[in-house]
Amino acid sequence: MAKCNFCEKTIRPGTGMMYVKKDGKVMHFCSMKCEKNRVKLGRRAKNLKWTKKYIKGGES
Repeated sequence: MAKCNFCEKTIRPGTGMMYVKKDGKVMHFCSMKCEKNRVKLGRRAKNLKWTKKYIKGGES
């Protein structure tokens, strides 16, 4: 099973979204929230408390 490239949540088969960049890299997202934060808004997962990658005090 795939994991979300943003929040690292496990994606069940038949759900989620696959985003393919122009360079051919494939990114999997569990929700529109994750896709929007990564692709459209350009946010980093380590700065958001609701992700598993969150680092306390990590503004670098």
